[in-house]
Amino acid sequence: MFDDIYDEPQEQVDIKEGQLYIDASSWTDWHYINLTATENKVVKMSIPTEALPSPNGEGAEGLYTYWYDVFGEGLSKHEFRGFTPTISQPEPDEWHIAVHRNNVRTNGGAAYETPYTSMNDLPESSEAFANATFTEDVWNELDVWTIQAQMLQGLIGNQGIKVNPVLSLWLTVSLPPVPPVFTLNNHVFIIKFNDGTYGAIQLENYQSPTGVKCCLTINYKYPY
Repeated sequence: MFDDIYDEPQEQVDIKEGQLYIDASSWTDWHYINLTATENKVVKMSIPTEALPSPNGEGAEGLYTYWYDVFGEGLSKHEFRGFTPTISQPEPDEWHIAVHRNNVRTNGGAAYETPYTSMNDLPESSEAFANATFTEDVWNELDVWTIQAQMLQGLIGNQGIKVNPVLSLWLTVSLPPVPPVFTLNNHVFIIKFNDGTYGAIQLENYQSPTGVKCCLTINYKYPY
């Protein structure tokens, strides 16, 4: 039932200046993006899954198992089933955003969704968004799907971690129906980073040339 979200990594594609292509189809990796790097702009780091000897309680970093009513009301109906504490998510020394399938997080930044659907239509300066309401990352233990072993029973192990709810709107996964539906939001998002700089980012495509989901073609402008 999860065929469309259980894909294996596929081929690279040609990209233009101001673009990134990231095969983010893996359930077990974050891809960290350093927008200023000239080499190794994207670094992959695995999600910790090895259990610590003693739990720290809910709200701590680790794996949260939830049951989802995939054959009934869908992802909106879920029940907490268990928690496994792990070490913190590894991160590179310098990064701006990170992607995991349809999830996005920032390095202490905040995001705003613009009405624009082309990078070329953006105002000349980020000062145009000085009064916009930016949203910081928030705690999430439902959406960063990591452990698949029991997913046919509707049980999925999710990483507990801060995720940006605005940036993550660029790609929505809906259940029902089965298989799930992926919906692309091609609006340009503005990110205010913790050093005071701004960037613009847009998801142009979420599939590889062979149709593998969560292979992301990303347009970006930094600094903006």
